[in-house]
Amino acid sequence: MKIFVAYCPFGFSNCYILGTDTLEEDSPRDALVVDPGSMEAPMLRFIEEHNYTVRGILITHNHLNHVHGLRTLMRIYDAAIYAVSPTVREHKTRIVRDGEILHLGSIDVEVITVPGHSSDSAVFRAYHTLFTGDAITAGDLGSTISGYGMTIQVNALRSKVFSLPGNYILLPGHGPPSTLDAERQFNAGIQEYDLSKTRRPKFRLDTMFV
Repeated sequence: MKIFVAYCPFGFSNCYILGTDTLEEDSPRDALVVDPGSMEAPMLRFIEEHNYTVRGILITHNHLNHVHGLRTLMRIYDAAIYAVSPTVREHKTRIVRDGEILHLGSIDVEVITVPGHSSDSAVFRAYHTLFTGDAITAGDLGSTISGYGMTIQVNALRSKVFSLPGNYILLPGHGPPSTLDAERQFNAGIQEYDLSKTRRPKFRLDTMFV
């Protein structure tokens, strides 16, 4: 497996290209593109120099700084778009569901929905790597518009992502990479969320009617 990381100036986001690594000429050389916030020449060179066939484009959530490069990408490669919600209008999106396994060429991808930062946020698990979008970054969680949204997000991450056995490389939509073990232990967003619960005032029932 090879992973190419591209920094997208539009929206200061990360785009990833995941490619198979094989020494056999007849073996398939497949690639996936994750969150094309832009589509720059180095990304195209990586695909072409490795003779990859782009089998799919994964969108962790439909915010502009993660899909801005789709139009350029789709002019070059005939690949399906996989996301929880529709993306660019002129390109049909294959809508995915929680727990679904996508068989994209020789690469299998599990879909893990984690609403909160957006209603369509997802984490994609491929090999021993998690592409987390904005749901979780190195040391923090995705922003939400309400405390309820944060609760939904934290519960989804804890039940579906942090509960995964073993360690994983974690590749977020912004910022540096991390590992799942590091985030389990040190994620400040989770710690702040838990602390906020202990700070919440408790009221006696009879005081509500004073």
